[in-house]
Parts: sequence; structure tokens; C-alpha cells
Amino acid sequence: MNSAGYRYGASDLAFYVPAALTRVDSSLFPRDAALIASQARLTTVDEVLAALMRLTGASLPALLAVLYCVTLALLAAALWRVGWRLYRTSYATLALLAAATLRHAVSRTGTNTLEAYFHPRQLAFALGTLALASFLGRGRLVPGALVIAAGLLHPTTALWFAIWLGVATAVEDRASRAPLAASAALGLLGSIWLLSSGPLAGKLAIMDAEWLATLVTKDYLFPLDWPPDVWLINLAYAPIILAIYRRRRAATVLMWGETGLVIGCLSLLMVFGLALPLNAARVSIVVQLQIPRIFWMLDLLATIYVVWALAEGRAGTARRAQVTAAVVLAASLARGSYVMFLKFPDRPIAELAVADDDWGRAMAWARSTRRDSGWIADPMHAARHGTSLRVAGERDVFVEAVKDTAIGMYERGVAIRTRDHLAQLTDFDGMTPARARALAARHGLDYLVSEHPLDLPVAFQSGALRVYRLR
Repeated sequence: MNSAGYRYGASDLAFYVPAALTRVDSSLFPRDAALIASQARLTTVDEVLAALMRLTGASLPALLAVLYCVTLALLAAALWRVGWRLYRTSYATLALLAAATLRHAVSRTGTNTLEAYFHPRQLAFALGTLALASFLGRGRLVPGALVIAAGLLHPTTALWFAIWLGVATAVEDRASRAPLAASAALGLLGSIWLLSSGPLAGKLAIMDAEWLATLVTKDYLFPLDWPPDVWLINLAYAPIILAIYRRRRAATVLMWGETGLVIGCLSLLMVFGLALPLNAARVSIVVQLQIPRIFWMLDLLATIYVVWALAEGRAGTARRAQVTAAVVLAASLARGSYVMFLKFPDRPIAELAVADDDWGRAMAWARSTRRDSGWIADPMHAARHGTSLRVAGERDVFVEAVKDTAIGMYERGVAIRTRDHLAQLTDFDGMTPARARALAARHGLDYLVSEHPLDLPVAFQSGALRVYRLR
């Protein structure tokens, strides 16, 4: 409810769904293959989803709904285990779970603490948090295995957890320092190979002005362009963590591994600082790593500590923990109810597949057309209708402004193609038949989706939404 309900195909799924579908059926998206591959080749989540579809026989919408529930369950289990290790009462742990439902954006990082749809980044985060809980339980092999699993889903999220846990383990376990140093050396050598002659070759290139101009709306990529208030918000995590850590130490309630956990988390700030000059130089791989998301990790530890300070503190009672849990739960329910029933009253709690509205019906018809057909739609169609044409219609689309621009950070050619295609759809609402036919002839396109009446053959209509045939 705090995320405005579960929705299939929303936001970043504009990339992940087509990538998975092409693994199941290689005849899909022949025109957009290069765009999809530019990010897909950096992860294995598309292969994992395709394998699960083949293994279970489930449709992708059903599979993603199940994985969304699995993600939330793993995150809840991880937070419960962390609370069980660090808190004195189960009520404080309940308060932590309630606090985790208070979805919020981590300032200028391009990520939210919870999403309203399945996202591999969220599942990787849940696995990383579970690794932290296992570490606090003196786990040795399990934390590493969980981080590796997270890396198969979302490499950058797993990387931050790997650094966090690696430093924490080195602080708490002297015997582990030599093996960790050897692992770090191997990782460095592996990174050099990846960047020199492996799959990431060429990623040390400097992003030129033309490429950077295509990313002007992605302000979370360049921290040195942040306004002062964003710096204050994100850097405030560190003093909050340190202040509450000192309170816990003074109260003699520190647990094994906690000092390492704090040092490991704060070491991410050093990584952030070391990466800043490379980000400022616009080294492509550093921009693509999206280093501001390090602050998501600090947000997690700060939340864990703030809940302890509120629910227990140095001389907390069970009653105090109960009241804190009740207040945070009430806040979550009140906010969730406001979001669902007042802010977005037309949204269902869960939308498990493409909605059965005008857009959904048009997209169902699109799935009956030739798989190599090319489509034009309003560049902002995904934001207007909730799902992109690639997701809902499973067909190539000339351009989708929000996600295609984001994917452009991975490949210059994709970024320039997106820019050029967007330029050709300027003033989409003023589209004329002659202009539509010219675009179709130039790019081999077949259909145009619009709510505006045009003197073109109508291939399908639902409500005010029409699919025009272009050739």
C-alpha cells in the first residue's frame, strides 16, 4: 500500500521483461535487440527468469508476482533476523519491519527502498540484508554465497554488499584477513581482465559531450551536480550511525560483528569518495556503476539503528518498544491507506498482469501482429499507461523516452539512437498522416498508437485509443 499497489510491467520492467522474453523466444524484438542487449549482457537475470519460465511453465506476469512476494518475504526474514540479533525485544523488531514498509526514495540515487513491482535490484538487496544477518550470527560461508547469488541478479547492488561484508569480516575475524586479501587481489585481476579484454572492454572510455547530453535528465548519475540539501541528507547517515553506535557501546549492548558492520558500512563512503573524481571525469564504467546507490546501504543501517534508539535505547522497557511498534505500524497503515485510497483511488492493491483497459486491449491486439512489426507511440506512453509497449504488446517500439534514455548510459550508440528517435517524435500530439507515413517509410514501421483522430486506416480501436496501420 505504501508503494501504491503492486503493478506488473511498471518502470524498470520496461527493460527486464523484454530481455527475459527474448531469452524464451529469440524471434521477439528484432529491431530493438541492440538496445536490449546493451544492458542485458551485463547481468544474468534475464537468463534466470527465462530458465524459471521453462522450468515452471509459468507465464512471466505470474512468475514476477511470485518473485515479488519472495523478495518481500526474504527482506522481512532478513530484517527479523537482524532485529533478533541486535534488539532486546521482539516488539523492537516488529517496529523495524513496520519502518521498512515506509517506502521512500534514497535522495538522488534513482532508487526507492521498496518498489511496487518485482525488481532484481530489490531481490539482490534482500539477499544482501540476509547476508548481513547471517554475518551477525557468525556465519562464514553463507554470507558470501548470498552475495554471490545477489550478484547474479544485480551486480552493482551485490558489489556494495560485498565491500561492506568484506570489510566487516576483516575487522571481526583476523584469520580471515589473508584469504580476504587474496580474494580482493583475484577480484582486482578479474576486473582488469574484464575491462581490458573481457565483456567490459571499452568501458574505461570517457563519455563525450554528445553522449552526456542524452543523460541530462538522469541527475542521480552525477553526484557533483547535486544541490547542497542532497549532500546534507545523504552525508547525514554517517553521523547518525556513529552517534547511535556510540550509544549502544556506552549501554554495553553491542553484539559480535556490530563494530565490523558499522566500519564496513562507513567504508562505502570511502569508496564513494574515491570514485567521485572518476565520475567527474565521466569514465563510463564509473558512471554506469551508479555509485550514489551506496547511500541505500547507509539508509538501511541508519534505519536499523534509529529504530533501536526509539524502541529501546540505553534504558528501554518492553512497554517503550510496544508503543514504538504501535506508532510505526499506525504510521505505515495511515500512509498506505492515504496512498491507495486517496492519492491513487483507481489503482487496485495488486495488478498481476497488463490492465484490461483501452491500452491493455490495444496491446493484446498488438501481440497478435507479426513479431517483426514496428510500432510508434507517444514517447511517454509507459508513464501515461503504466506499462511500455515492449512489455504489454511484446513488440518493438520506435522509442520509449524514460527507459530508453536510461539504457543509453551503457552504450553510446544506443544513447544517440534514442536521442535521434525522440527528436523525430517532437510534438507527438501534433502528428499528421503525412509525417506518420514518412516515419514509417524511413524506418520500416507498421503501426501508430494514438488517441488523436488521424486520416489513416484504423487497424484496432478501444475507446479513444486507436491503432493506425501505416503500410
